[in-house]
Amino acid sequence: MNISGRRDLPRTRLLADISLWSADLANLAAGIECVEPFADSFHFDVADAHFAPSLLFFPDMVRALRPLTKRPFHIHLMVERPTTLVEDFVSSGADLITIHVEVGESEVAAGIQAIRRAGRSAGLALRLDTPVAVSEPYLDHIDALLLLGTGIGIKGQDLAPEACNRLASAASLLGEGRARVRLIADGGIRSQTVPLLRRAGADVIVPGSLVFQSQNVAETFSWLRAL
Repeated sequence: MNISGRRDLPRTRLLADISLWSADLANLAAGIECVEPFADSFHFDVADAHFAPSLLFFPDMVRALRPLTKRPFHIHLMVERPTTLVEDFVSSGADLITIHVEVGESEVAAGIQAIRRAGRSAGLALRLDTPVAVSEPYLDHIDALLLLGTGIGIKGQDLAPEACNRLASAASLLGEGRARVRLIADGGIRSQTVPLLRRAGADVIVPGSLVFQSQNVAETFSWLRAL
């Protein structure tokens, strides 16, 4: 699984976890087919309209899309009670499941345990206003750390001014001793921001419109890989 903590790709390669929220929602199969040759994984934002102000993606949809590609599926649970959804998304084909630290210590611990017990990779996500330091107790138990660079659950926002400094702080926390943990930048992914995020320490970006609105997808990914 390329976006998990398993180091089957060189750390110097920038990985693309493609957000299907920015694809044509009436034809997600076509969106997957368009970028599948270039994608390292596909990113599903799951939102409950409580923790995040949206209603997004559900297990049966993931299950229906799973046969269309062998790329890993990353399920980003932007929900208040992630533990109630882990089993359904595992059975739907999830490879990496990420939960938010803000849901509370007991829920995070139970969620990571449930993900691990199911044999999947576990990720931890932080909202833009959450101090990076709160992730430290979990870093030895996760495979990916996702930092939002915009407000949660709203498309089309610009990258927040503090996003790169937060990534740099997270990269420092990870250090060499935790090099197996992927650092993911999610939100505000634009042609002018990707180089900044990469320099700040991102191993993975979550592009959406950057690729789905590209006039030449192959050229866009060639540029990304060059970073």
